[in-house]
Amino acid sequence: MSLTFEHIHLISADPLSTTQWYVEKLGAKIIGQSEVRGAPQINLNVGGATLLIRGHRSGEVPKSPSPMKHYADYSSHNEWGVDHFGFVYSGDLRLYAEELKEKGVRFLVEPYDFMPRSVISYIAAPDGVSIEIVQSQY
Repeated sequence: MSLTFEHIHLISADPLSTTQWYVEKLGAKIIGQSEVRGAPQINLNVGGATLLIRGHRSGEVPKSPSPMKHYADYSSHNEWGVDHFGFVYSGDLRLYAEELKEKGVRFLVEPYDFMPRSVISYIAAPDGVSIEIVQSQY
């Protein structure tokens, strides 16, 4: 059981022009495009890392980033720019979450079934950073 780096996720008011900027300025390669939960999402490879750029979802009210995130309903407090970075956990995420809680880690979103065969959660890190931890069984 271990963690591995998965992606950086950006919320953009204009995902197409944002994608174009990363392609033109940083040499990113488009590796996928889809609609995820009602919003366009473009997946890029930038220097070996995956960057997800997605548009506005219905019901979201993104705001400018704040230095610290304190909220119980993570989905209603999304912000423009960097939203979170993520890790894949190889093992039972719900059991791992209990281990993290014992170490004093605060969960913004408890582990839940995000999609078939995928469990997802979010934890709070220092400086207002949110980290996604996902368990996929593909």
